[in-house]
Amino acid sequence: GELLQQLRDLIDGSGESRYSIAKETRISQSQLCKLMAGTAGLSIEAAERLLDHFGYEIQLRKRPKQKRL
Repeated sequence: GELLQQLRDLIDGSGESRYSIAKETRISQSQLCKLMAGTAGLSIEAAERLLDHFGYEIQLRKRPKQKRL
């Protein structure tokens, strides 16, 4: 989804090696490669570690109710 694409964009734009990101976030390099290739997602915990690494956080907000037909 959108969150995974945003994570890919952060990783690509960071200028950091995937090895460095993996080491600092405790996410395996193979998992990062799968994320970047679009062949796997991440757990919420792993996504939070990546976001924290780049200075972001997940924030929940309630959607407006949609009218049912």
